[in-house]
Amino acid sequence: MKYFLSILIVFLSLQLLSQERTDRSNQPVELGKVSWYRDYDEALKVATREKKAVLILFQEVPGCATCRNYGHNVLSHPLMVEAIENLFIPLTIFNNKGGKDRAVLNKYDEPSWNNPVVRVVNGVGWDVIPRVSGNYSVIGLYQAMEKSLKAQGKEIPEYMSLLKADLLTFNTSKIKEKYYKMYCFWSGEKHLGAKEGVLSAKAGFMDGYEVVKVTYDADEIEERTLNQYARQAQISEIADNGQYRYSDKDHLFYLRKSPYQYLPLTELQKTRINSALGSGTSPRKYLSPRQLHWLDHLTPQQGKLTTLIDKDIEAAWDLKAGL
Repeated sequence: MKYFLSILIVFLSLQLLSQERTDRSNQPVELGKVSWYRDYDEALKVATREKKAVLILFQEVPGCATCRNYGHNVLSHPLMVEAIENLFIPLTIFNNKGGKDRAVLNKYDEPSWNNPVVRVVNGVGWDVIPRVSGNYSVIGLYQAMEKSLKAQGKEIPEYMSLLKADLLTFNTSKIKEKYYKMYCFWSGEKHLGAKEGVLSAKAGFMDGYEVVKVTYDADEIEERTLNQYARQAQISEIADNGQYRYSDKDHLFYLRKSPYQYLPLTELQKTRINSALGSGTSPRKYLSPRQLHWLDHLTPQQGKLTTLIDKDIEAAWDLKAGL
């Protein structure tokens, strides 16, 4: 009898948990891949206990094209999802439903049947930052998250800072390319890829030289500064003659020889981790908690693991997570 009661308690606990949070693997596209709380009062209790803010998504489900695109484009990037779930208490309120959803909608005077709105509130329900409305971009949500963390006196994790740089590449006309020649493009990638403002450094060949193609954000680093940094390692500029040939087997040399090759990573994470490994320093600070967990639990049977370097992060993440 005691055994039966124990099983029943576990079962009921799992049922309660499943009711508290949405199932990211089987939920409407409008919610993206975030596992959301659905009860306002419960979310505030958890926020108070864990000393976190509540990130409330007011969303139309099922919704219009804007709502669906928001779920697919803004709420599905793996590191955005992880940041929302780890640093906030995620709560979604359907703006086209009645009952408890309607009560919360009325509490915040939010319109019904509306495009996505995000509010970040504290444990008593007060706004931490102004509501986010009319901005349906991923960088818009990121900036709101960053602003709210700073308002709470919390540090921005390094993986979030790299994510920001990655996201900004889609919102600026300041992305430039530059070519450099050196005696060894492995060392060139290592040196150039470590510089703030550099987004990627790719090994290749041009005019008989080993060359690194650098993509950088001109808002973050000037060409003159990048050239000076290159010369510190006896790396010189070379004009683009249209003959650059990318060498995939040589790109990210140090990363390809490390356990980090089995992790889903953004392009900027790959660049920084490769540079850190080549310089003999730990790249762990560039990883999210989930990525660190995967790294620390890699099995010694390397032959059964899949190298993920050449996959984009969403495809690699789903593969790693078994989705």
